[in-house]
Amino acid sequence: MPENAAEVTAAGIARLAGVGRAAVSNWRRRHADFPQPVGGTETSPSFALSQVERWLRDQGKLAEVPLRERVWQELASDSATAATALVRAGCVLLLVRDRPTLWRQLATAPDTQLAELLPVALGEVLAPHFGAPVESAVHPPGLRELLPSVPLLRGVAELAAELGPRDTFEFLLGRHLDANPRQYTPTPPEAAALMAALAAPSAPGSAPSAPAPSAPAPSAGNVTVLDPACGTGTLLCAVPHPAVLYAQDAAPELAALAGLRLALHAGATGSAGGTDHSDRTGHEDRTDHTDAEIRTRAGDTLRADAFPRLAVDIVLCHPPFNERNWGHDELAYDPRWEYGFPARTESELAWAQHALARLRPGGTAVLLMPPAVASRRSGRRVRADLLRRGALRAVVALPAGAAPPYGIPLHLWVLRKPVAGERPSPELLLVDTAELSAAGGRDSGGGRDNVDWTTVHTTVLDAWHPFDRLGTAEERPGVSRAVPVVELLDDDVDLTPARHLPPPAAAGGTAELALVRERLADTLRLTAELTPWPHDRDAHDSCDAGGGRDARGARPSGAAAPAAPLHRPTTTVGELARAGALVLYAGGSGATADVTAVPVLTEHDVLAGRAPSGVLPEGVAAEEPVRIQEGDVVVPVLGGGAVARVMDAALAGAALGRNLQLLRPDPAALDPWFLAGFLRGTANARRASSYASTATRLDVRRLQLPRLPLADQRRYGEHFRALAAFEDALRLAGQLGEQLVQGLYDGLADGSVPM
Repeated sequence: MPENAAEVTAAGIARLAGVGRAAVSNWRRRHADFPQPVGGTETSPSFALSQVERWLRDQGKLAEVPLRERVWQELASDSATAATALVRAGCVLLLVRDRPTLWRQLATAPDTQLAELLPVALGEVLAPHFGAPVESAVHPPGLRELLPSVPLLRGVAELAAELGPRDTFEFLLGRHLDANPRQYTPTPPEAAALMAALAAPSAPGSAPSAPAPSAPAPSAGNVTVLDPACGTGTLLCAVPHPAVLYAQDAAPELAALAGLRLALHAGATGSAGGTDHSDRTGHEDRTDHTDAEIRTRAGDTLRADAFPRLAVDIVLCHPPFNERNWGHDELAYDPRWEYGFPARTESELAWAQHALARLRPGGTAVLLMPPAVASRRSGRRVRADLLRRGALRAVVALPAGAAPPYGIPLHLWVLRKPVAGERPSPELLLVDTAELSAAGGRDSGGGRDNVDWTTVHTTVLDAWHPFDRLGTAEERPGVSRAVPVVELLDDDVDLTPARHLPPPAAAGGTAELALVRERLADTLRLTAELTPWPHDRDAHDSCDAGGGRDARGARPSGAAAPAAPLHRPTTTVGELARAGALVLYAGGSGATADVTAVPVLTEHDVLAGRAPSGVLPEGVAAEEPVRIQEGDVVVPVLGGGAVARVMDAALAGAALGRNLQLLRPDPAALDPWFLAGFLRGTANARRASSYASTATRLDVRRLQLPRLPLADQRRYGEHFRALAAFEDALRLAGQLGEQLVQGLYDGLADGSVPM
C-alpha cells in the first residue's frame, strides 16, 4: 500500500455503505476476504480506503464512493494531523475562490510541480486577507508540507466545484469537529446568533445606554469585533457585515482555521466553483473579495494578549471554563483587573475583565459563562464592582442543551464599558429561559436537541431591547425582570436569574386550570373509549350476554384461555430492503438553502410522540437531509427501547434527525402500521440490540416480522393503529394531569387559587 494512502475506520466504512457499525463488525467476522487492518489500534483499527471500496463494490454494497466521503477520508488520514491538513485545504479553497483562473492553470501541472508552485500562489492570496505572515496565524505552507497532500488538495478543489469553497470548508470542518468531540468545545450557531444579536449596536439616540457624543455608535458595516478565545470562529461568523474582525486562540491550528473560515465567509459569492474575474484579454482581475479585514493571532490571550492596545465595538467570547492555570500568579498586577483581581478559581471573571479592557467606551461584550460564576463566593467582590460601576448589564440563563457542556443551563453575560461622565445603570436585567422546552413551554425536559431556539431568541431579545433603550424593562413573572442593583449587593451578590424573578402565575390562574380540567376530562373519556380488549370484542360481548361475568364483573378464570404464541415464517428488515419492499435511510446532518425554516424530527420527538422540535441550519447542504413522507416508519436506534412511529401528513417534509432510522415501505408490499407494530415487539427489539459499555444500539436490519399477505397485514395494521391512538390519548391525559396537579400546587401555594 502506498505510504500516504487514505485510511478509514469502521465508522467511516459504515458511513460509506449506509449501514450501522454493527454491520461492519459482522462483515469482518463472516467474510474471510474482508480487508485486513493497516493501522489504528486493536480496539479502533483502520483500513485502506481503496481496499474497502473494492471489497464493497465486489459485494454489491457500494456503487460509487461520494466525492465528499473520499475527500474527508483522505483528509482524516493525511500524514500530518487532520487539523493541519484542513488548514492547507482552506488555503487552497481561498485560492480556488479568489483566483480560479490561476488555480485551473496550476492544476494542470504534475503533483511535484504543483507543490513547487503553490507556496507563492497561496502567499499572494493569503496576504490581502491576513496581512504579514509573520504576525498572522495563517501561514502559506511550504513545498515539503504540500507535497504529500497534493492529491488531497486536488480532491478538495474538485469538491469545491460541486459545493462551493465555503461550504466545502464547512463540511470538512464539521466532520473534523464531529470526529474529535473531546478535543474541541464548539459554540452552537444558534447560541452564536443570539450573542451577536445582544451585542448589536443600539439604535441612534437611544437612552440611557447610548454612547456619549465622543464615542458615536457604530453603524452596520462599520463595526469592529474581537473574539479573544475564537476556537473555529463561530461567534465572529455570526456578526453581520463587520468592518474588522480580530481573533486569537491559544491553539495555533484553531486560530488558523478560524481565520480561513472567516475569510471564506466574508467573501462568499455563492458560486460553486468561484467567480472568474478574468477580463477578455485573459488577465485575471485581483479584486479583493473580502468584506472585512481579518486579523488572527495564535497565543494565550490572558498571558500574551496579541491586541494589547485594541478598543473595539463588540467582544464576543466563549472562554474556557474552570481553568485553574490561567495565569493567576504572574498576572497579579495586570492593569486589566479594573474591577478586582480574580481568584485562582475565577478564570471566567478574568476573561470578563479582559473583554471590558478591549472595548471602546460604550462598547458591548457578550460572554458565554457557566452558571456557577453568578454565585460563587470567591467572585462576589468582582461581581459587586461590576454592578456598582454599571459594567454588567444583563445575565441570561439559557436552557440546558444550548451549548457544551450540554447537561447544565449556561448563562450569557452582557457587559458594557462605562462611558466617562455617565451615571451607572441602577438596574440589572435578569432573564431566565432555562426551562423553555422544544415545545415552547416549561418543564418538558432538556437536552441538546430539545431547545426551542426561536422561543429563546424572542424571549431574550424582547426583554433586552427595551432595557437597552430605556434602562428598564417590563416585568414578566418567571421570565425577566429589571432588578435594582441595590437589591443584589448583599453578602452573596448572587446573580442567578431564577433566584430574583417572581414566580410565574400558576398556569394562568383558575380560569386556565378549569380549561385544563375540562380537556383532561374529555381526554379521559376518549381514553376509556379507546381502551383495547386483549381478545376479540365479539367474544366479550357474547360472554356478557350469556352471563360470562360474575356479580363483581370479573371474568371467570375459564372464560378465555390464553392462546399459545403463533409460529409463522418470518423475514427481517434487511431482507425486505434487499428485496425492494422497503428502503432504509439513516438520519443525520444537513442544511437548507430555503428562506423558510425546515423542521427536524429528533430522537426525543419520536419518543415523546410530538411534533418536530429541531430546525435545519441554513446553508448549502454538504449532505442532503432525509425528508419524511407520509407512511414512513421512524425508529430510534439508541436506548434499547421498542419504539416505532408511523409518520402522518402533518410530519411530511420534516428532516430526519440524528440517531433515527427511517423505513419507507412499498405500499404494494408492506402496510406501514403492520410494519411499525411488529417492530415494537419487546422480544424483537431484544434480539436486534447490541450492547456496549455505556449504551444499547438497535440494528434495524435484524428486526423480524412475519411473512403475511397484504390483506392480513392490513388487518393487523388496523389493530396497531388503534393501539397507537390509545397510546396518544394516554400520553395527552398524563400531560394534562401533570399540568393540572402542578398548577393547583402552585396556585394554592401563591394564593392565586382559593381554598
